[in-house]
Amino acid sequence: MELKTTANPIDSAGPVKQVLSNLFYGWGYNFYRRENQLRADDLLIRSKVSELLGESRAHTGQLEAAFRREHLPPPTRERPFPDAAAVGAAQVLQRSAQQFEALETTIRNAAVPEMDRIHQRHRNERATLEQLVAADSELVLAVVSLRDAVVALADGAAAAAQLPRLLETGNIRALWERREQILSVLQ
Repeated sequence: MELKTTANPIDSAGPVKQVLSNLFYGWGYNFYRRENQLRADDLLIRSKVSELLGESRAHTGQLEAAFRREHLPPPTRERPFPDAAAVGAAQVLQRSAQQFEALETTIRNAAVPEMDRIHQRHRNERATLEQLVAADSELVLAVVSLRDAVVALADGAAAAAQLPRLLETGNIRALWERREQILSVLQ
């Protein structure tokens, strides 16, 4: 995934124009700085990942509801207790939807790299933010493939058998931990 870059017009400005630009941007905050673009890209990418996980959660919830309607009818005198296998499959679908929701919440509410003037002098913030965006890009690819696999599931019983494997092989937790490790350098 390649992100669009914008040239910084302040870099080629004369000293008077730079002072005026700094006054305009609040003494140093420049929307065109690469670090600020990377911060904004990080937020956009995490928003898209959360949206994709939300789609997976919604589809899993629909599969669970359809499965419960079909395989877990209301109790009758002849069948006062539901089928244990159907209950187990419905619980697997419910847990999978909860895992999607937990991932979505974790990613959406993650810490944003702060813009701290003191620390900018003592660390290479740009390189760290570029690593963060690269890790986010890998996360997007993993979540897109997971979402596509989940949306392709049409049967609740088949989904109950495949969703735990898909969640494990999706590597999303490992990619998220890698991202958190990169972000811990900034703290």
